[in-house]
Amino acid sequence: MRKVTDDERRDRIGLRHALATAAPGVEAAVRAVTCLHATEASSIYLSAYARSRADRASISDALFGRRTVVRQLAMRRTVFAFPVDLFAAARGSASARVVRQMAARLAKDAELAGIDDGPAWVADRCAEALAAIREVPGTTAQLRARLPELSTRIAAEGRPTVLAPVGSRVLSVLAAGGSVVRGDNAGRWQTSRPVWTAVEQWLGEDPGALDEREGYRELVRRWLWSFGPGTEDDLVWWLGATKTAVRRALDDAGATPALLEDGTPAWLHPDDEDEIRLDGDWAALLPTLDPTTMGWRRRDFYLGDHGPHLFDGAGNAGPTAWWNGRIVGTWTQRPDGTVEVVAIDPLPRAAVRALDQEAAKLTAWFDGELVATGYVSPLVRGRVSRGDGASGR
Repeated sequence: MRKVTDDERRDRIGLRHALATAAPGVEAAVRAVTCLHATEASSIYLSAYARSRADRASISDALFGRRTVVRQLAMRRTVFAFPVDLFAAARGSASARVVRQMAARLAKDAELAGIDDGPAWVADRCAEALAAIREVPGTTAQLRARLPELSTRIAAEGRPTVLAPVGSRVLSVLAAGGSVVRGDNAGRWQTSRPVWTAVEQWLGEDPGALDEREGYRELVRRWLWSFGPGTEDDLVWWLGATKTAVRRALDDAGATPALLEDGTPAWLHPDDEDEIRLDGDWAALLPTLDPTTMGWRRRDFYLGDHGPHLFDGAGNAGPTAWWNGRIVGTWTQRPDGTVEVVAIDPLPRAAVRALDQEAAKLTAWFDGELVATGYVSPLVRGRVSRGDGASGR
């Protein structure tokens, strides 16, 4: 059984995630990490740029012009940007699990609000919304204006004392099911105001859904190539699935057993036999919730003990600065748009120079625009509260 050292795993990040050498385009950048996190609209652009050096127009074209990258609610109730050929796999597996949970919770909350037969009510609202979207796509606000039932107020999910319109929850159920997608964006590139569109209208045809077992197999197969070696626990966390589903998918994918440096059992893609090593240094600045930062549950080999500086209490990571496969800090924008690296510990001169170069490139890419994130690293938050400078090096 092959043992994969932590050094090799860090080299794999550089190569497989297109961070040491740029991918040849937006689609290749997305495939490099299986799919991109899309919780924040700007993260899609910044993750794609970090791996391909694509400009914003090219990334927008992949999302809204060529439509080769599709946003979909999937693993762990998170929005991801998938290569279009992976959409059916996610829809039939991770997304199907999510839609069942969301629809059941919405039905329960509807009944608590006094609505008879919650499941039937949810089905009716979804059918009405889907019919309206097929007639004329629209934003959540536009659809609420056209469909008064979407303004029905019931307890907000997880907040029983707060009443909120059900429109966004109904649309999320439809989106998780894959019958509608986040089509055009009615906001700027760094904000999310999706125009809900029927999937067949957006993609030209309905790509359907793989059955659950086949869908999980394909997701696991892609993840193993991007992130392997990984453990069963890594996959259970990443997929938001059960151990039973993950074990079956690993078997179906023909995954190869391996060992991590500390002897922990792990898995590799069946075609991933050769040792991977990189010559030369590399640096990268990645955005909030980037898939490289969030790809594993066990993160010691690239995060070390820096987690408290970069992750919030819910396990969400802000922007990160990387040097040779390790997270060494974060980055932020000054009021004038300049990107500044905030190191956790003193860095070697080569790392400082390389990260400064990445910061200068990203500053030019922003072209004066400021991008806010809802996940500010504790490291940055603490420095701002003290009034410290940003570089910390």
